[in-house]
Amino acid sequence: MATIQPSSSFKRLRNRYRLVIMNDDTFEEVATFRLTRLSVYVAMSTIFVLLVGITIALLSFTDMKYLIPGYGKQGAIQELRVMRMRVDSIEQALVMKQQYFNDLRRVLQGDTASMRLDTVTLELPSPDSLITD
Repeated sequence: MATIQPSSSFKRLRNRYRLVIMNDDTFEEVATFRLTRLSVYVAMSTIFVLLVGITIALLSFTDMKYLIPGYGKQGAIQELRVMRMRVDSIEQALVMKQQYFNDLRRVLQGDTASMRLDTVTLELPSPDSLITD
């Protein structure tokens, strides 16, 4: 059983190959390249790293980063929270004022029968228990 030696696989990476680009009609050589597997691997890796770097640079240094879902300015998120709290408090104030005006209108019209009365009983401690403590 033949085993692959590390040196033989490295030699395969360094074997030279010729890439010839020919014109199909005239069989004229347009370009000739002498390549190795290692040089092709290095070239492809370099191109990949450059494309990733350019993409990251475009996204981080331009306004294209705001097109990414979930990404936004930190100040805008805080502004949104503050505005949401303000809207909630304004809604509560509006409801309270509307209820006040409705109750005022009923009192001025004399329709106090439909109003709810405060029937909560207060449990006060006896005056004796206050003295003995």
